[in-house]
Amino acid sequence: MCTVTFIPVNNKLFITSNRDEQAKRLSAIKPEIYAMQTGNILFPKDAKAGGTWFALHENGNAVVFLNGGKIKHIPQPPYSKSRGLTLIDIIDSYEPFEKFLEISLDNIEPFTAIIWSNGKLYECAWDGSVKSFCRLRADLHHIWSSVTLYDEDAIMKRRKWFADWQRKYPQPELQDILTFHQFNDGDNHDGFLMNRNGITMTVSITSVEFDNGGALMHYLDCKDLRTSSAKIQFSNPVIAK
Repeated sequence: MCTVTFIPVNNKLFITSNRDEQAKRLSAIKPEIYAMQTGNILFPKDAKAGGTWFALHENGNAVVFLNGGKIKHIPQPPYSKSRGLTLIDIIDSYEPFEKFLEISLDNIEPFTAIIWSNGKLYECAWDGSVKSFCRLRADLHHIWSSVTLYDEDAIMKRRKWFADWQRKYPQPELQDILTFHQFNDGDNHDGFLMNRNGITMTVSITSVEFDNGGALMHYLDCKDLRTSSAKIQFSNPVIAK
């Protein structure tokens, strides 16, 4: 929930997320397909709360969360529902962007949602009291870093790493992207594969590779060094608009 990239390449699309969490947190359940109200949804599941940080619907839509909104906040628990369960509420819809706009987020901890909704890309934020959003170009590469873990200097440094990498890999393959998401340039504090004294660390990397008619979700458990993958077929493939 702390680093996300959006990378369109030729006829493919890659969305990748690094989850930075407390090392003592239970390892997540590997990605599986779950039958929900509006169709099948593929996601890794948080072993404690049952939610997720990254989900892909069989209608071709996807939602990824980052902790925090536009600025770093002070947590004020208890909250009425976890952000991971809120993500499921949003993705279990035909138009997740519209669902974000209409759903009540009262007493939900701040988050940023990257929403791929019917071929359109949105950055949506909840700061604890106000929703905001913008539509982004889906033909460009994008990177986001959570404001709860990375200050402005770290975010700018990470953007520079991303720009340097893009020049080196203008048409990356999946493995190039996964390798990039494990880059830290010797900086364990602010690198993509981060480890802050064994307390907070990158616990997993999840990447979705969209292709004709479906998508493959790749999952790397960085704590247990286990990999897995799961595929979902799209009921109505969506073309970028």
